[in-house]
Amino acid sequence: MTSRRTFGLGTTLALVVASMVGTGVFTTTGFLVRDVGNAQAVLVGWALGGVAALSGALCFAELTAALPENGGEYALLTRVYHPALGFMAAFVSLIVGFAAPVAASSLAFGRYAVRAWPSLAAGLGELLPTSVTPELALGLALMLFSAALHSMRVSRGAIGQNVATILKLGLIVSLLVAGALSARGGFLAEAGTRDFSAALLSPEMAVGLVFISYSYAGWNAAIYVAGETRSPGRALPRALLLGTALVTLLYVALNAFFLDAAPRELLAGHVEVAQISASHVWGPVAGRYVAGLVALGLWSAVGALTMTGPRIYEAVGRRYSRLAWLSVRREGGGPVAAIALQTVLAVVFAISSTFDSLLEWAGLTLAVMACLTAAGVFVLRWREPELPRPYRAWGYPLTPLLFLTLSSWMIVYTAFGRPLTALAAVVTLGLGLGLWVLVRVTGDEPSEVGPTKG
Repeated sequence: MTSRRTFGLGTTLALVVASMVGTGVFTTTGFLVRDVGNAQAVLVGWALGGVAALSGALCFAELTAALPENGGEYALLTRVYHPALGFMAAFVSLIVGFAAPVAASSLAFGRYAVRAWPSLAAGLGELLPTSVTPELALGLALMLFSAALHSMRVSRGAIGQNVATILKLGLIVSLLVAGALSARGGFLAEAGTRDFSAALLSPEMAVGLVFISYSYAGWNAAIYVAGETRSPGRALPRALLLGTALVTLLYVALNAFFLDAAPRELLAGHVEVAQISASHVWGPVAGRYVAGLVALGLWSAVGALTMTGPRIYEAVGRRYSRLAWLSVRREGGGPVAAIALQTVLAVVFAISSTFDSLLEWAGLTLAVMACLTAAGVFVLRWREPELPRPYRAWGYPLTPLLFLTLSSWMIVYTAFGRPLTALAAVVTLGLGLGLWVLVRVTGDEPSEVGPTKG
């Protein structure tokens, strides 16, 4: 069934914001405080993550405006390089780009929800078997609800996503305003365990950028629905750039509040930094209120990931006959089979993995794929200079080079500092290529890679 162009600038912009403002910004600063040891360096790290995301958005905006098809990196890498790399990108998107973040966001939702509504957690604890915690049960329920919503009707899912995103932005703005009016003396006022320069240039900061880049992941969300977007040459670049710029400003301000609200010993290594910061400044009741609002924001993030990711596997199903079942849609609804596959994998990850291991693995693997895609701006300009480009990356070639440099720094240091995480990323990429060999059938792919349109 052919998808229709039903999404406008408002929905694509909401997708970018909702996909970005999810688990990471409310959960990862505690790990950065523990490892980097300097509050000012942590804030600069968040700013660097925003610069990298904006540079990447400029690259992706040019590529997607010129090649407006559903499928994200899968469609772009297939066109720019080779179908094998495109398929690998789709596999990576399924495993670590969407299923793992859905699991991480849902687990974080459960953690915040039980702190917001302790009576609910107590009631669930009496009903559930001892092997299932209330946090896990609430996370699983959120995944299944989001899958059902986005399978039923595309328009209904889009409306729900827009409303949830507006509520999430309201949460952040209200938290920032209230924080600005309150007197504090947290980690920003402390000396820290390292001086600024040593902390900023440390291997721990490079590894910390894995967490930060994961938090910014989603700046490319609009490209996954390019084939269902009206006037994609105009709407997609605007959604990518406006959404990324807005979220960068919010992230730096929000983390300044976290770091100024609570001392290092309360933040270091903890996931629920928003609730900890609010409780320290305004008391436990306010902390529970903020935890409830964050839980609602994480619900929005899970919905955005459930809405965008399956469009990639749907595009794969249209190309590869052995995976044609992935392109099945309900009348007026989303790609049911693709949503089901992603949700099943997310449930498995939520049950079997720890929170921080999911973040490291996903962040590193996604950084590799983002580098390959951003480099496609150079490749496509060289190979197809006459290709119509409704949008050209501002600052070319400096902005693509900046993105590639920052991402490479993060990848290299993480590979040395976290060898098991690097090995898991390599295995994931290898599995994607191996699966391509198994599913490809002659005639599924274009005979000429590059100028041929997928």
